[in-house]
Amino acid sequence: MDDQLGTVATKLTGAAPGAVLESAFAFGELTLTIDPARIIETLRFLRDDPSAEFVSIIDISGVDYPEQGKRFDVVYHLLSPKRNRRIRLKVATDEETPIASATAVYPGAEWFEREIYDLFGVLFDGHPDLRRILTDYGFEGHPLRKDFPMTGFVEMRYDDAEKRVRYEPVRLNQEFRQFDFLSPWEGAPLPGDEKAKG
Repeated sequence: MDDQLGTVATKLTGAAPGAVLESAFAFGELTLTIDPARIIETLRFLRDDPSAEFVSIIDISGVDYPEQGKRFDVVYHLLSPKRNRRIRLKVATDEETPIASATAVYPGAEWFEREIYDLFGVLFDGHPDLRRILTDYGFEGHPLRKDFPMTGFVEMRYDDAEKRVRYEPVRLNQEFRQFDFLSPWEGAPLPGDEKAKG
């Protein structure tokens, strides 16, 4: 493990006992699984501690594991530009349990959390403007959940005669196809193959 990241993990474990549920080091980055109730305390420590200085939030992403009790992982990616180090924090939650919003510590987290709410349905407690950001008004469901249908529920098109956008139930003009991914050069003979055989 990188000495600086190891020091950060040790100091965090000492400063916030019980906050770190699991730690792993892979690909030059430290990944910490955090107790959801302690995420703000952990983020604040990583931003303010002189040995860490993770002052920049790069991204917050979501992962859906429908077979687990807490089906969503919310993953925070932090950067320390001064120390050229990255760290990843993971928090597990379900559809009803909100996670504390990171906007109090990192104001730039606002849009990332809105994206996760919109695409996965994860709730963030204390978020200043938790509403959809990528999908249309009135959109039903959360499209990055694994149980969301591939075709969606409705299709949207612009009707030139009515001069407005229309929402209609999804119509599939043809059934899903089974595609043959064999190369056309393998299998059935092509015209001219008889000349090559001699």
